[in-house]
Amino acid sequence: MTKPDLKLKLKNLPTLPGVYMFKSNSGKIIYIGKAKNLRNRVRTYFQSRNHLDTKTERMISRAADFELMVTASEVEALILEANLVHEHKPRYNVALKDDKHFPYIKITNEPFPRIQIVRRLEKDQATYFGPYTSSKGMRQTVAFLSRLFTIRTCNLVIPAPPGKQHKVCLDYHIQRCGGPCEGFQSEEEYRELVDSVIMVLSGKSKKLISLLTDKMNRASARVQYEEAARIRDQIEAINSVMIKQHVDIGELVDRDIISIAREEKDAVAVVMQLREGVLIGRQDFQLGAEAEEADQVVLESFVTQYYNHQPNMPSEVIVPLELPEVALLERWLKKIKGSRVKVVTPRIGEKLRLVDLAARNARLLLDEMLIQKKRYAERTSKMVTSLKDELGLARSPRTIVCFDISNIGEADTVGSCVFFENARPKKSEYRHFKIKGVVGQDDFKMMREIIGRYFHRLKENKQSPPDLVVVDGGKGQLSSARAELKYLGLDSQPLIALAKKLEEVYKPGAPDPVTISRSSPGLILLKQVRDEAHRFAITYGRKVRSKRTIKSGLDGIPGIGPVKRAALLNRFGSVARIKELSAKELSSVKGINIKLAEKILAQLNHESRVKS
Repeated sequence: MTKPDLKLKLKNLPTLPGVYMFKSNSGKIIYIGKAKNLRNRVRTYFQSRNHLDTKTERMISRAADFELMVTASEVEALILEANLVHEHKPRYNVALKDDKHFPYIKITNEPFPRIQIVRRLEKDQATYFGPYTSSKGMRQTVAFLSRLFTIRTCNLVIPAPPGKQHKVCLDYHIQRCGGPCEGFQSEEEYRELVDSVIMVLSGKSKKLISLLTDKMNRASARVQYEEAARIRDQIEAINSVMIKQHVDIGELVDRDIISIAREEKDAVAVVMQLREGVLIGRQDFQLGAEAEEADQVVLESFVTQYYNHQPNMPSEVIVPLELPEVALLERWLKKIKGSRVKVVTPRIGEKLRLVDLAARNARLLLDEMLIQKKRYAERTSKMVTSLKDELGLARSPRTIVCFDISNIGEADTVGSCVFFENARPKKSEYRHFKIKGVVGQDDFKMMREIIGRYFHRLKENKQSPPDLVVVDGGKGQLSSARAELKYLGLDSQPLIALAKKLEEVYKPGAPDPVTISRSSPGLILLKQVRDEAHRFAITYGRKVRSKRTIKSGLDGIPGIGPVKRAALLNRFGSVARIKELSAKELSSVKGINIKLAEKILAQLNHESRVKS
């Protein structure tokens, strides 16, 4: 923005609560903040800069514009800030790394619920636990609970739709399931087992053991010794887990103990979850923060982002430092939980001991992470240097692009390009291509097309070419790529081909492949790059084919637009599954009435008859 525009914008700032977003020259959001009074808060950034810390000074120097979003209250501003930071991951905000991928345990909302592992929280009245940062540990927990309480693992709709009949599977015969699909188990009996799973995951194992003990004694009194022995085994299994988890704190309050460890731009946060005196989990998170950022700011940012996606709230959150806006945090947490949540910074006693324990865990994890980063940097340097020597390149290939073709039949042929920088994938530079100018199955011409389109765009945007181009294939693909680069005036561009079968490396003008040891770090890097290009091409090809399949199935039906189509597919999974259902079952989806459901089934069945 020009100075007059900026002055005018600053002059007209509202005095309401809300969120402000600073943007760079390219329009990218680089920082998101919240404010009780937007006018007072935003103006402080543009007054005398002597009071600004180094990080804020650097951020403001790169800010070309800002945008505001007004909210009804300060708590709403806090929620909006957390959601926007989660979505945009601005350069100068504290970043909770890879938080989109953390899994949750989901207990479905069905007459006979299932235990699922999911990556997203949905408003579907299901019960969620997590997020879990140890996927392996979480899967072991799910497997343990499914076996212990014989929860079904199938995807059947129970009770069965009209006209359909289910048969019990092997799980029933090996006593891993009670057979609700054939009516061998009532909804009430099954619900008891599911409630037991929920109690274990909620940290209420003591209460569950008490209930199971009473149930075991009643079964024994009725001379149902097999049932009593089964319940006894459940109690013993739960007790064995509790012995490993128990932490004696003298109080049965649900608590989360949080601590962080930092070194330069690297940080680790640890959350120890205590429920009724039992340690039910420890979650570990990697954070990214500017070195100049205060510990309190990093900690508060983490707490906000963590609880913005936490389905199971404690009654007390224990933190090692006094947070700047603790009262606001408590109001927000109360709104999520529905009852008071205290944020406590202990000075003495047992709570301080627990914070110290979390801090030691965080420091240990940070040290391990830094060691791994150092090893990876050394390995990366070795890979790049090795590749330079083995290929006889003029300079180290710090930037590598690799091209691949996904060609299944004549339709939906696509190409991919992946980008590696310092031996690491840089996904923001990945590109995919729909083949437009080639008729039939001609991999050589397709390779030439995607390389031409990629480098033409580089020249248009005045971007530097990569240090090395890799094509997936042999001499034919290499010749096509070389011809296109020559046509574009890029004769000196380093280029090789990597054949799949024998991992042979071909260079332009050389009749025989370059001999590289199978254990060479350089060849390992080339294979990683090639495999990633192959994966990316296949994934995009499947997506293109899937869209075409969905379109032929649903998009031609009057009254079915993108929203209703997505609702149907999210609910039932596929067009094939939809065709098997009744009109009444389809009408259970929001926006689908019985008349439209009948029209959908008539259209899909008509298409099936035409194809056959």
